[in-house]
Amino acid sequence: MAILSSVPVRLASCLAVLSIAAPVTAGTITGRVQARAPEAPGASSGDSDGGYGSRRYKFLEKIDYEAMRNFVVSIDRVAQPATPEAPAHAVVTQRDGQFEPHVLPVVVGTEVEWANQDDIFHNVFSRSDACGFDLGLYKRGDGAKKVVFTLPGRVDVYCSIHTKMSCIVLVLPNPWFALSEANGRYTIHHVPAGTYRLKAWHERLPPQTREIVVPEQGEVRADFTLGLGQRP
Repeated sequence: MAILSSVPVRLASCLAVLSIAAPVTAGTITGRVQARAPEAPGASSGDSDGGYGSRRYKFLEKIDYEAMRNFVVSIDRVAQPATPEAPAHAVVTQRDGQFEPHVLPVVVGTEVEWANQDDIFHNVFSRSDACGFDLGLYKRGDGAKKVVFTLPGRVDVYCSIHTKMSCIVLVLPNPWFALSEANGRYTIHHVPAGTYRLKAWHERLPPQTREIVVPEQGEVRADFTLGLGQRP
């Protein structure tokens, strides 16, 4: 996972709490997710800069699709099969003017702690339908604030002081999900045998779903390539 500092350990702990007792007949889903850049209509092999050589576009950002990270793969439209013995817990840290991690997938009912490790004030708020909140202003030493996410959906989170600070909490209906590693690979363990809709998600690209059959034992592989098609 492309997450800094101790966040991978915290996220791993969170997923461990979410895990229910592995069924006797359960398999593993594994694979790789990558992004594909759109092809500009009429582009030729000689057009090496894609038209970006003009001074007018000097400061215009161009997305590097090959460098995209933070894909989330999950079993779609299947509710939590059992209530965990203890509420799941995760941490998002405000450090060096950024939220870490930028994308946090959690199961419904997870309590997320928002810890400010900077010596300046930050604010944490969201206007998302799935979970709207405002934690006010606080800095290092003021004590972390907490939010429980009770509804599935995408929750976009911002700081009211710093416009470039943002992150996404992706609240999912069950614990069968994975955040991709830096190379795009993912693994979902302890999935009960059956037929499911598997969904690959990225914040900037259309999601992709496919039907998958999970065996009673062993692995099934599912690779995804996400991208935007050409304009008609």
